[in-house]
Amino acid sequence: MAKLLYPTRRAVLAQGSGAALALSAPFAAATSVTPSLGQLLIDRVTAWLDMLDGPQRDRAVFDFGSRQRRRWNYMWGSAVPSGLTLEDMTDPQKDAARDVLSTMLSTDGFQTAENIMLQQDIMRDEWGKGSPDRNRERFSLSVFGTPSPTEAWGWRWEGHHLTITVTLLGDQIISQTPKAFSSEPNTVPSGPHKGLVVLENEALGRALFADLGPANRQAALLNDSSYGNILTKPGREDRIKTREGVALGDLSTSQADAVRRLIAIYTSDYLTGPLADAQIARISLEDEAAIRFGWAGPNQDDESFYYRIHGETFLIEFATLFNQPQHHHTIVHDLQQNFGDHRLS
Repeated sequence: MAKLLYPTRRAVLAQGSGAALALSAPFAAATSVTPSLGQLLIDRVTAWLDMLDGPQRDRAVFDFGSRQRRRWNYMWGSAVPSGLTLEDMTDPQKDAARDVLSTMLSTDGFQTAENIMLQQDIMRDEWGKGSPDRNRERFSLSVFGTPSPTEAWGWRWEGHHLTITVTLLGDQIISQTPKAFSSEPNTVPSGPHKGLVVLENEALGRALFADLGPANRQAALLNDSSYGNILTKPGREDRIKTREGVALGDLSTSQADAVRRLIAIYTSDYLTGPLADAQIARISLEDEAAIRFGWAGPNQDDESFYYRIHGETFLIEFATLFNQPQHHHTIVHDLQQNFGDHRLS
């Protein structure tokens, strides 16, 4: 069977989790995004909207110029996110909504999103955390404007610990941030899903900081205590203006490779091929030596810690919450293209 370039969610799940995107040369030049991906999003979002009744459309669709388009959030807890949630869709509507999400994501990215959604059931059933009606379908799809081959429009997939805001100008994807893939419990300790590890961001970040020599460790240290959460929250996307930490150019080859791998995990691994390639190509134009890795807090399994990677075009944050070492928050911002402002202003 031929491999689908932009598979439906059923085809993605049938493939299994697959292997992570191979990036032996993480910042090598690559091709740009093809218009066909944007056209496919127009088709799939339109198909989903056509399946909705009046009240469902009222919940799902917002004006492109509305404030709601910038009100991203992934700290919903048990609350119902804005937009139309899976739990309020029919089975065919759910399939169509997941097809929209799968259009953007790689096999691993889609499986990670599914695992984050699954964690809501795990938190409810295994940890007794949140309201009794918390569930894996409390994730929503919102559409901003009208899918069009010529006009600006967008959509967002969102729920607890997961958000991706996509902005298009006609059939051109001009932004796919802010984007957050977060996790609790990151390693499932018990129950039918025992041993499931949702994100690999923690172990690699810890190993990198531990491997730094005294001078570079001091340069990387932003604060003796963790911040306990990410800093660039909704409405504060531009809070961190100065690059701080140890420069990639001051690291050993293996340490710099670890930073590159972390950048790839956050910025390209979760995206489908053309989008991943375009992101890699864009970062390749940066002064790699000037990218900074910063750390806050101790490096102990039972203590909260934080790190960030800050380049010219991107900002990545990772944090474990205070007294919750298995509760991980992450965020990726495109410092020049969040919400597509570079093309829309």
